[in-house]
Amino acid sequence: MHLIFNDCSLHGQFRDLSSFRDAIDRIMTIRNMAHRLGSDLFCHRSVANAPVMPDYTMPRAIQALGTEKQRAVMQWLTRHGPFWEDDRRHSSAEWLECIGEVVTDTAVGEAAYCLISGIDRGVVSICPSRWQTPQLSVAWRDNGLVNTVAVPNYCELDAVRSALTAAPNPIGSWEDFATVARRRFSSLTFAQDSFGPLGREPFGKGIADRLLLRLSVLDELKTCFNERGQRTPDGHRLYQMHFTGERAWFSDSSDTEKARFSSDLTFPHPGIPGKTLLCTWHGKINRPKLRLHFSWPISADEPLYVVYIGPKKTRL
Repeated sequence: MHLIFNDCSLHGQFRDLSSFRDAIDRIMTIRNMAHRLGSDLFCHRSVANAPVMPDYTMPRAIQALGTEKQRAVMQWLTRHGPFWEDDRRHSSAEWLECIGEVVTDTAVGEAAYCLISGIDRGVVSICPSRWQTPQLSVAWRDNGLVNTVAVPNYCELDAVRSALTAAPNPIGSWEDFATVARRRFSSLTFAQDSFGPLGREPFGKGIADRLLLRLSVLDELKTCFNERGQRTPDGHRLYQMHFTGERAWFSDSSDTEKARFSSDLTFPHPGIPGKTLLCTWHGKINRPKLRLHFSWPISADEPLYVVYIGPKKTRL
C-alpha cells in the first residue's frame, strides 16, 4: 500500500509556527518510516505553496524549521516526491465529494478513485486539521450513480506503522513483479517471455508500481465492452484519460519509428505458433525509458496480448 499526503489537511489552520513545526515534523517522520517499510508517501507539487497560517504559505512557514529540515521538506515537495499527479488515475472531469467538499484534483479524490479501481491507497493528514477521522467517506458520482468508498486516513505514526506492517509483502524483484502481474490482471494475455527484457534493468519498486498502474488500465479497458462489443462509457473515459493528450500513458509509435524499427516492433504471436504480431502501441515510462508493447486495437472478442515490457526499443 502506498500513501498520499492529504493536501486538503493544510488549510491555513495553524495559529503559530511552533505548532506547525511539530506537525510537519510528524509528517516527515511518517514519510521516513513508510519508506523503510517499503512504501512511499506521495505528495502533490502544489503543496509546496499550501496555506499554513493566515498570511503564511509553506515557503515562508518552513523557514522556522532550520536549514536542514527546511531543505528536507522542500526537496520532498518540489524535487524528489514521488508526486501522485505524475501517475494520477482520476481526471478533472470526475465528481468526487467528501465531508461536504468537492475533492476532485486532490489526494483524497485520487486515493478514493484508486480504491474504487482496486488499487490500495490511503492518505496521511496533518494534524490538527478538520481531516482527523480514521476513515474518509468519499462519494463518486458517475452518470447519475453514486459509489461510496471509505479511504483510510492516518494522522499518527503508530497507525501508519500498523497498517504497513499488516499489508502484503511488497514486490522486491522483477520476478515478483511478473508473478503479481500475471495473477492480478486476468484480462490480459502475457507472452511467455514478455517480462524477460526487464532483467536488463535494475529493479526499482517505484518503477514496478508505475508499470502495474499501466497494466491495470489495460486490464480494465479490456473489460469495458457491452454485449454488442461496443466500448462502454467507462471505456471511453479511460481512453480519453490515458490514450490522448501530450502526457498520455499510452500511444502509437510514430511513422518514423514504424519505418525504422518495424522488425523490433514485431513479436512472436503468443497465441498462434509460427506467426508474428506487430505491436506499435505501447505504454510509457520515461525515467528510465521503459516501454510496454501490446496488441491493438483492443476489442471485446480478441485477446489483449502484452508482448514486451522493458527498455525502449525505438531509440532514434
